[in-house]
Amino acid sequence: MLTKRIVPCLDVKDGRVVKGIQFMELQDAGDPVELAKVYDEQGADELVFLDISASHEGRKTMVEVVQHVAAELAIPFTVGGGINSVEDMKAILRAGADKVSLNTAAVLRPELVREGADYFGSQCIVVAIDAKYDEGTKGWKVYTHGGRKLKDLDAVEWAKEVEALGAGEILLTSMDSDGEKKGFNLALTKAVSEAVSIPVIASGGAGNAGHFKDVFTEGKADAALAASIFHYKETSVEEVKSYLRKEEVHVR
Repeated sequence: MLTKRIVPCLDVKDGRVVKGIQFMELQDAGDPVELAKVYDEQGADELVFLDISASHEGRKTMVEVVQHVAAELAIPFTVGGGINSVEDMKAILRAGADKVSLNTAAVLRPELVREGADYFGSQCIVVAIDAKYDEGTKGWKVYTHGGRKLKDLDAVEWAKEVEALGAGEILLTSMDSDGEKKGFNLALTKAVSEAVSIPVIASGGAGNAGHFKDVFTEGKADAALAASIFHYKETSVEEVKSYLRKEEVHVR
């Protein structure tokens, strides 16, 4: 049985870590380099860095900040935001990232997923899916540009498509649950996890250690990402892992 991963996330805007609720009302949460160092020391399995306004503002991810963060880390590091080409991927990987995360660019030009996987290997390519429940279809629709633009794409079908294109992992965020701290979206996570054979990182809604157990056991996620509960020291990576071990969930 594969061990489950705990993944803190740094949502970065203008060089600072921010956190909001359902992608809105962003609050400052600290310096990305300092927070990265803390999470590495706490025993996080990986770290995700998302330049959350890069696609919306039509600019590149902050390579310098990525370099500074990578210099502090001994754990795998995924970077996303404003990555639109293989050249962009090269720049981010050269700056010290282990994986790149594609979201808007993958929806606008799905072949980019295959190009990245062919060039760097599937293990380097994460496709991030921001999904929101749609009353009309009783399913989940995909959003791009930092949650600003609705696409006529079913999240589960899109997950299958990116797997076929060569993505090595899916970072799945429930926009409905994001920042609410009421638990991960188990129905969405389970639907995607059961539809693909690549790892799914669940994101959106972590409020306590129990929520991690739920998303691993009921949601079938391979990894779980959280931001605010770690940034604001409501719990720590160590505390979550300790709880999961007691509950007999396999963690590193």
